[in-house]
Amino acid sequence: MTVVLIGTLDTKGEEYGWLRDRLTELGQEVVVIDAGTGDPGVPYPVDHPNDRVAAAAGADLEALRAAGDRGATVTAMGEGAAAVLGELHAAGRVSAVLAVGGSGGSSIAARAVRDLPIGLPKLIVSTMASGDVSPYVGAKDVTLMYSVVDIAGVNRLSRAILGNAAAAAAGMAAAYREQRAAEGDRPLVGATMFGVTTPAVDAARERLRELGYEVLVFHATGAGGRAMEGLAASGMLAGVLDLTTTELADDLVGGVLSAGPDRLTAAGRHGVPQVVAPGALDMVNFGPRDTVPERFGRRNLYVHNPTVTLMRTTPEEMAELGRRVAAKLAGASGPAELFVPLKGVSALDAEGMPFHDPEADGACFAALASFPSTVRLDLHINDPEFGRAMADRLHEMIGGKR
Repeated sequence: MTVVLIGTLDTKGEEYGWLRDRLTELGQEVVVIDAGTGDPGVPYPVDHPNDRVAAAAGADLEALRAAGDRGATVTAMGEGAAAVLGELHAAGRVSAVLAVGGSGGSSIAARAVRDLPIGLPKLIVSTMASGDVSPYVGAKDVTLMYSVVDIAGVNRLSRAILGNAAAAAAGMAAAYREQRAAEGDRPLVGATMFGVTTPAVDAARERLRELGYEVLVFHATGAGGRAMEGLAASGMLAGVLDLTTTELADDLVGGVLSAGPDRLTAAGRHGVPQVVAPGALDMVNFGPRDTVPERFGRRNLYVHNPTVTLMRTTPEEMAELGRRVAAKLAGASGPAELFVPLKGVSALDAEGMPFHDPEADGACFAALASFPSTVRLDLHINDPEFGRAMADRLHEMIGGKR
């Protein structure tokens, strides 16, 4: 089991030496990556020195020093550390990653672990961990531990905190190895779900399990969509069942659950087989009713619960969403197929429900028709047959790619 330490040894050499010794005592092999730019001057071996880290980012260490641009230096060393860490992971030499630092060291570490697969332990002890941590975590499973005191030497308090971090990293490394050994080789499929598309995803998930897949379900709340995109880009997924593309509606109209403009692109960019549906494109998400922007006051609003208010998308918005979905799929480098449920795209869009609007749905379906590989089914999205049909087609596509 190998724990990789990533840090700026020119400023945190003592702390990393202490962590290295503690992890060794706990039975871990330790690999040290120096992401600082100064002379580390440490009495222990550095497996990947800072000049090699800089070179891995296409930079020159001496040039970075001479420029004196801290922002550019942090960016370069983060990219270099990510490249070195990627090589180690490809060689099977990473069971966990541990880093400690202030804002700069935390930024370098966060960039370094960003491309690692979800599930591989990533722990950062940071002075920044008590505030807004989204820049460090993003959509990955990064664990942050607040350092309480500045990371400046090993003292009674920092020894306790760093000791806990070392023990946590060692424990997570052992658990990760055991988990990997027990998982076997069932291929992974990512699926997107919302409360209003749950029956469809449940049917698809059950069918995929029967076919021998392990299904990872992502809640389409912005962060969930970004997480699945990241996993598709990492190469871990055999296929994507993107049944719930609702985050695109929030991105278009200005809702609170947007996953950004790159949603629905990673699988296509990396050649991952994907089946896609316009799940929950009938709605845009806002918070409590009194937080809905005034300009939407006359729109069809539905209070889903005290903290979530949904707004029905218009025919014009649905047409644009259909065009965007079709364009994104047209750019895919791998197999892609679109499934269209002609009787409604969410639980609220069924006949007799508050968002039932055949005109709006029809505008979306007409725009989606520009993508040639489209299956139109005379079903509601939550009919079990619809989810099973998507699962069966994804299985065929994955088999064909193999």
